Amino acid sequence: MRNWTALAACILGAGAMSACTTVDPYTGQTVRNNTGTGVLAGALGGAALGYLTNTNRSEQGRKNALIGAGVGALAGAGVGNYMDRQQAELRRELAGSGVDVQRQGDNIVLQMPSDVTFGFDRADIQPQFFDTLADVSRTLNNYPQTLVDVVGHADSTGRAEYNQQLSERRALAVADFLTGRGGVLRDRLYVEGRGSNQPIADNATEQGRAQNRRVEIVLRPYTG
Repeated sequence: MRNWTALAACILGAGAMSACTTVDPYTGQTVRNNTGTGVLAGALGGAALGYLTNTNRSEQGRKNALIGAGVGALAGAGVGNYMDRQQAELRRELAGSGVDVQRQGDNIVLQMPSDVTFGFDRADIQPQFFDTLADVSRTLNNYPQTLVDVVGHADSTGRAEYNQQLSERRALAVADFLTGRGGVLRDRLYVEGRGSNQPIADNATEQGRAQNRRVEIVLRPYTG
């Protein structure tokens, strides 16, 4: 695990940015952090992509932070009921917003297409989307036993490096809103950009590319 000294060196060393890594909570693999120095300095108070917990930068560190904050783990049959209630609340709050609420087992995935979240080729959230993210924040604060993964995606147009950086900037912008204006406990979050590596539609069509330009918020029950 990387300590804050290593993280500071990662942030300050612009020439060594490609060497900064974090751990993907889905696969357990170490992945590269490609975010530029300017993005790191401006987003989330300078926090790099990955786990935002200030105890240590790992999945276990995030869980330890929740324990320290007095958040207990879910167990047994209560997990499904807890996520059912959270899903129902999100569907009510986000109806008509353009955000798609999907259920994947015990996880909830909020698909936020870029056409309602960001302007073309931009990473600053459109003001008309602030209320929607405020609704998401309010629900997350009502369900503190939920881990929050914010993941940015891009289509395949343009250079892969640029698409990677744009996906990261957009994920960071959403995470910044949730933890800043939204008041969501930052220790609950993991933030990552995946560029154009995980399309959900055909990049050969404009409609498909529009679907691939998105930010996902993946909500997972905290089970200890």
